[in-house]
Amino acid sequence: MVKIFTDEFKYFLVIILAVLIGSSEANGCDLFEGNWIIDNSYPLYDSKACPFIRREFDCIKFGRTNLDYLKYRWQPSNGCVLPRFDGKGFLEKFRGKKIMYIGDSLSLNIYESLLCLLHAAVPEAKYNQVILRENVTVTFLDYGVEIVLFHSNLLVDIEVEKIGRVLKLDSMRDGQIWKNFDLLIFNTWLWYTRRPPGQQWDFVEYNGKILKDMDRVEAFRVGLKTWAKWVETDVDTAKTKVFFQGTSPAHYHGSKWGEPAVNSCLNETTPVNGSTYPSGLPIPVNIVKEELKNMSKPIVNLLDITKLSQLRKDGHPSIYNGNHGLDCTHWCIGGVPDTWNQILYASLL
Repeated sequence: MVKIFTDEFKYFLVIILAVLIGSSEANGCDLFEGNWIIDNSYPLYDSKACPFIRREFDCIKFGRTNLDYLKYRWQPSNGCVLPRFDGKGFLEKFRGKKIMYIGDSLSLNIYESLLCLLHAAVPEAKYNQVILRENVTVTFLDYGVEIVLFHSNLLVDIEVEKIGRVLKLDSMRDGQIWKNFDLLIFNTWLWYTRRPPGQQWDFVEYNGKILKDMDRVEAFRVGLKTWAKWVETDVDTAKTKVFFQGTSPAHYHGSKWGEPAVNSCLNETTPVNGSTYPSGLPIPVNIVKEELKNMSKPIVNLLDITKLSQLRKDGHPSIYNGNHGLDCTHWCIGGVPDTWNQILYASLL
């Protein structure tokens, strides 16, 4: 009798949640506006049980003892409902399909988060993992779901020629691979700003001309235009769902969140209070929105995670990572990227 009541109660809750979600969407619910609240039912999984986390993001393994950062849940504003991530539901939805994250190490961050969320939902499920240089493919064999990380720092091409490495802002040859997937999540920006020795190119080719360098923000804009044109002309968006992952913020300057005496994320244990970030949004955010708006059709979904992530100065590995440096750019897993995937999942419902 108790079991029957419990099952019926669970079913009732699912129906109510579905109604609320539908109502939120109908009222133009914005899942990207809100604030972080403590939720003792979090985290969504035990990171120590996840076999996919690289040393860069494995904060608990590398000594982080203050775990309050795991207890925060994103609460959208205006009564919007963000459903809890349903790993089994996700795998069933994509049964027999292929998912690809394309971008830099921040794509790796969200990619490994998704793998942990799914593994926690079906811990006994068989999977296969193949690592080829910087690309990773994990297949959940019981569901036939293939999830790929395709490493591409700039999305557009870099080719080695006689003069050196040439960044070709008008070319994106890897798109021939990407377009065959059912769900694509793109990300880029970080490497456009790099200077030597980290810079990945020696020259830039733009409009048929070879340049030694150009304004990096403009280079990003041009590269994004090339990507947007490719989506419009080469991707069958009736079959393939396309997302662009918004800019992920770093936290090296406390003045940006109202603490000018602080010069890194080290020792940060709580989010920024409230729902606004004092320094405003970084430069690429508006560029991405402009380029998506300029597309002929609204066929790309923006995973607009910048502001909600700006509030999480406490979510980075800092010194608690396997590379033994100070990292206020990437994110601990579990942690903030789980919310990125939670919103991605909600956007697919």
